[in-house]
Parts: sequence; C-alpha cells; structure tokens
Amino acid sequence: MKLKVYADRMSQPSRAVIIFCKVNGIDFEEIKVDISKGQQYSPEFRDINPMRNVPAIVDGKFKLFESHAILIYLACAFPGVADHWWAMAYFKIPLSVKYLLNTVLAPVFGLPLNPEAAAEGEELLSSSLYKIESIWLKGNGRFLLGGNQPSIADLSLACEIMQLEVLDEKDRARLLGPHKKVQQWVENTRNATRPHFDEVHNILFRAKERIQKQRSAEADSVSGRKTLLSKI
Repeated sequence: MKLKVYADRMSQPSRAVIIFCKVNGIDFEEIKVDISKGQQYSPEFRDINPMRNVPAIVDGKFKLFESHAILIYLACAFPGVADHWWAMAYFKIPLSVKYLLNTVLAPVFGLPLNPEAAAEGEELLSSSLYKIESIWLKGNGRFLLGGNQPSIADLSLACEIMQLEVLDEKDRARLLGPHKKVQQWVENTRNATRPHFDEVHNILFRAKERIQKQRSAEADSVSGRKTLLSKI
C-alpha cells in the first residue's frame, strides 16, 4: 500500500516530511489536514494521531507521528535514502512559532494578538538564530556541524526558519539581516532539495499575500472610520 502522509503545508514539520519524501523518491499520498479549520481534532484523525497534530503517516497498518520520528523511519524503511540524511537526527531548536503566532498568525485562528508574548518570542528567535550561527555553523561546511550534504536536521530547521517568509519584508530583514551565515545555510538547503523545497514552500508566499491584503483592508477600514468621525 502507498504511504499516506497527513499534513498541512502551513506546518513547518509537515513541509519537512513532504520535501524529504519528494527528494528521496518515496511514493506517497499527501492527505491535507487543515489546521486552520481544526481538522486535526476530527475523530478520524484522532485514530491516526491521538496527539492531534501534524504531520502523521500511515504505512500499511503502521501509524506514526512526530516529524523527527517520521523522518528517521522513512530513512530506515525506504530503500535508496542516502546516509547523509541521518546526521544529527534529533537536533531541534524552537524558533518562530511563538513570535509568528503573536504577530501575524493569531487573527487567522481567531485569536487576539499578544504583544508581550510576541516580544518574548522575538527574544527566543534571536537567541536561537545566534546559537545556530555561532555554534552549528561555526565552521566552513555548507550544512550544520560542517557537513557538505544536508541532514534531517538541516531540512527540519530550514523549514522552521522559512516560516518567517510570512512576515513583511521590514520585519523579516530586521530579524534575519544580522545572521548572514544562517541565510546562506538556508539557501544551501534550498538548493540541495530543489525543486521540491520551493514548490512545497509556495504556500507561505500565498499566505503572506493574504495576510498583507487583510492588513491593508483593516487599515483602510480604520482610516475610513477616522475620516467619518472627523466630519461629525
């Protein structure tokens, strides 16, 4: 039976699993679980993943969730996956979720923005980017810990950082601008996994356009109300 991957491409771990399958020629069926609509809480999906998050896979009668566990399984269970993907399989640093949720994504899920949480998230993000650059990208290698081929860790972490693409250019440049090595490493990971990296991440650029249009409409609405009040 064909491998089934339950995912939402807005989820960075989902993107990592999808890209991994595509890059390594693993035949799979992608089944969307729309987290913005709460589909991960359906009884059907709960039977696949009781933790109710994405990604998850079903391979025959075998079910598995948590992206790193999935990536390790795929590297073991499917022939033809190169050994370099194994390096640093458990490397993981929290990066963008807290910041993005409290700056641009909360309204998408019907939640209020939390400036205090956003500030905390930005501090964590900046600290994590510094650690990546000063420790894991310290040498001359193209990938984490000096490797010349991408690993599971490179793919997972690059997908996490790509989440920042939903920000406007000013904020993205402010956060990533000081970290040239990180930017080059993400580009190296993109080049090593093209065209699949770009294709799977297109959803972020479409989301960015929707967010910008929504903000523009809200700004026009506020401006219109102010103009109306000034005439009263």
